[in-house]
Amino acid sequence: MGGRTVTRADLCEAVYTKVGLSRTESAELVETVLAEISDCLVRGESVKLSSFGSFLVRSKGERIGRNPKTGEEVPISPRRVMVFKPSNVLKQKINTALSGDGE
Repeated sequence: MGGRTVTRADLCEAVYTKVGLSRTESAELVETVLAEISDCLVRGESVKLSSFGSFLVRSKGERIGRNPKTGEEVPISPRRVMVFKPSNVLKQKINTALSGDGE
């Protein structure tokens, strides 16, 4: 199942190749989009990208965890976590590719 990791540079190159912007403009566009998504999530807002999925911020309360090495109970402080929920379109695309039809 191991694949390669897509980096910011890969995204910039894809924009450069497919959209036709300069490499600098492509990099600025990718950075702007990622910054806007990050800023919205930091503010606690959800980000929904149609036909792709939603990024959500959830709050987790304090709870007691256990150190797996020592078995000692330790408190886990409250925190916010980001969750990605793929759209049905993306799920279908992934499953089609998995069955061999998409490659």
